[in-house]
Amino acid sequence: MCWVNALLQQMCTMNLGSTLIKSRRSVRKYQNTPVSDVVIKEVFECARLAPSARNSQPWIFGAIRDKEMLNAIAKLADNGVFIADAPICFAVFGDVNQTYYLEDCCAATENMIICLQGHGIGSCWVAGDKKGYVDAVTSLLKVPEPYKLVSLIPAGVPAEISSPPKKAVEDVTFFEVWGDSKK
Repeated sequence: MCWVNALLQQMCTMNLGSTLIKSRRSVRKYQNTPVSDVVIKEVFECARLAPSARNSQPWIFGAIRDKEMLNAIAKLADNGVFIADAPICFAVFGDVNQTYYLEDCCAATENMIICLQGHGIGSCWVAGDKKGYVDAVTSLLKVPEPYKLVSLIPAGVPAEISSPPKKAVEDVTFFEVWGDSKK
């Protein structure tokens, strides 16, 4: 009976958020399966609920499913050629007049990626803000000023998932001052 109590305690302390984050991988190969409108709506909901400095919410979000548009974006994004093969690509834009638009839109991007993961949809964060194709993608999607592309998130049911090694937690963390790994 003791093992039952231990199992119940472990089940009660499982953290869904941690599980989703730990299971997420960047996916660049997708099945030819559409992402449902229900999932897209939930992704937008999770994006808009991201934290933002002074609750400024300096963002707009797009979902691109048209194959010609996906191909055009893929040709522009030097590290995003696989966007052409995704069933959908989300785009995150931030209002450059807001001081912390980049940080805020990155929080929204991560919310979107975690939401997608929870629905079994793989994705990959493709950089925007500092890339040479920012203006071209912004123009292609007819996004007005003062918004600037922060990220692209191609997504779909994974056709392939790779799992490259991550650094050990001990190698990237410290307590109080760098070099102190004691709790």
